[in-house]
Amino acid sequence: MDVREIMRHLPHRYPFLLVDRVVECVAGSHILAYKNVTFNEPFFMGHFPDVPVMPGVLILEALAQAGGILAASGEENLEGKLFLFTGLDEVKFRRQVVPGDRLDLSCSGMKRRLALCRMDAVATVDGNVVAQAKITAAVADKPQ
Repeated sequence: MDVREIMRHLPHRYPFLLVDRVVECVAGSHILAYKNVTFNEPFFMGHFPDVPVMPGVLILEALAQAGGILAASGEENLEGKLFLFTGLDEVKFRRQVVPGDRLDLSCSGMKRRLALCRMDAVATVDGNVVAQAKITAAVADKPQ
């Protein structure tokens, strides 16, 4: 799935679209995606100018966006719907993400109950875990 297809699944746009490509997505099962982290990301101007580090909350946001694509996959009618964070549990950061890294995003073990879904999310760089969390999201109506 390239970025044009990703934008059909997510409402996010530059500079907040944090998934560049989906490598694999099996509805109700798992997703593998990635973000190429480049020096020209707008957040590096202030975080931190002399030592550029991707903010942890944006790593979690990238994981949530990948999870949103997974949650939306296999759904027939999502017109007028949004997937919104409702919780993050067991969050751990293992190392920094810096310009030049490819941030691999994986969500799996999705469980759905009514409008809520929960999944395990792991972000890696070069096979090393950089962040992990249990993500909970809800399907909500878009405001009119």
